[in-house]
Amino acid sequence: MSYGSNNKVGLHKLAFNFFEKVCYKIKIKNILTVYIMEFRRRKTRSVKVGKVVIGSEHPVSIQSMTNTDSENIFATINQIQGLEKAGCEIIRIAVPTKKAAENIKIFIENCSIPIIADIHYDYKLALCAIKSGVDGIRINPGNIGSEENVKIVAEAAGEAGIPIRIGANTGSLPRVYHPKNKDDVRINRTELFAEALVQSAMYQCELLEKFCFKDIKVSLKASDVVTTVKAYRKFALKTDFPLHLGVTEAGTLTQSLVKSSIGIGGLLTEGIGDTIRVSITGNPLDEIKAAGQILENTGHRKARPEIISCPTCGRTAVDLITLAEKIEKKIEDIKSLGKRFTACKIAVMGCAVNGPGEAKEADLGIAGAKGRYVVFKKGTPIGAYEEEKAIELFHTELLKLIEI
Repeated sequence: MSYGSNNKVGLHKLAFNFFEKVCYKIKIKNILTVYIMEFRRRKTRSVKVGKVVIGSEHPVSIQSMTNTDSENIFATINQIQGLEKAGCEIIRIAVPTKKAAENIKIFIENCSIPIIADIHYDYKLALCAIKSGVDGIRINPGNIGSEENVKIVAEAAGEAGIPIRIGANTGSLPRVYHPKNKDDVRINRTELFAEALVQSAMYQCELLEKFCFKDIKVSLKASDVVTTVKAYRKFALKTDFPLHLGVTEAGTLTQSLVKSSIGIGGLLTEGIGDTIRVSITGNPLDEIKAAGQILENTGHRKARPEIISCPTCGRTAVDLITLAEKIEKKIEDIKSLGKRFTACKIAVMGCAVNGPGEAKEADLGIAGAKGRYVVFKKGTPIGAYEEEKAIELFHTELLKLIEI
């Protein structure tokens, strides 16, 4: 289905109304109207996944997915526990077999974060996972068979009091939603696939509601950022379902960080999104770190701590790169022990141009010049020292920023 001219006008009006809801405007000398972004979340219903509530009245949560064989109990539990320690709040596991579905009961007994079963093709695996006590189900529109299969899963989930995520994905769209005209696809691929994702997800949501199931959350993922963002924006205008944000198949670490920061981060700054998963080809622990950084840098969480460091230039007279890496590692080591820092700013600067000014604005700062370092605390210089002494003092002051 494509929008006619009247529908386009209607959609544009809806988009503008939504834009005004998440922004406020100021006029400069009665000539120019400027829109300033505020973090006004899109209003959604609330959906409970175990002990975590997803929706606009609750913090944006961090998700990941195990990459172990779900039939391997020890490896999967070990990975879930490691992800939880790193800050994962909801974990999804692949359930390709009955044995994997039955193992969920053991995973729940040994892990404290909610577990979601990722189901494809076989609706009976969803029923087995529900029987094992899973906290939520994720299905792809149209790939678990007939409407009757969907009804059976919806009824079982409803009786168990758990939600279902509709996971629309360009890689597994039902054929009925594939654009038919290859020339249209070549000219406007992102728009067509974004609309296809929306239609596919809307149909599945309507199907679940037809069976009186309401605890629904939705994702609309493509492997390219533009399609993903368009799909979420369109869907956000049509419903109040909580949205799980992500760019699917985003690639290895560097590529995924770029795609996810633009796609997930951009949507969050518009007030769209209630839970996120950063997809990385690699260690899932990196997904948690990236998700946390995205939430902090979009203002959805206070940085604990916020670290600023200059990119270095020809004026840099100290080994700032090594210093910044040492400080970041020290902070990560402390946080890995389960300790938290107060919401503070730490500056690691490398020259006399911006260093002292930035460091003075920080709760704790270090600025290097000509082989010596000045350590700042609350904007006041503590003193200038050789590298070893400066780092020792800096670490001592850093430990004082840990929450008691």
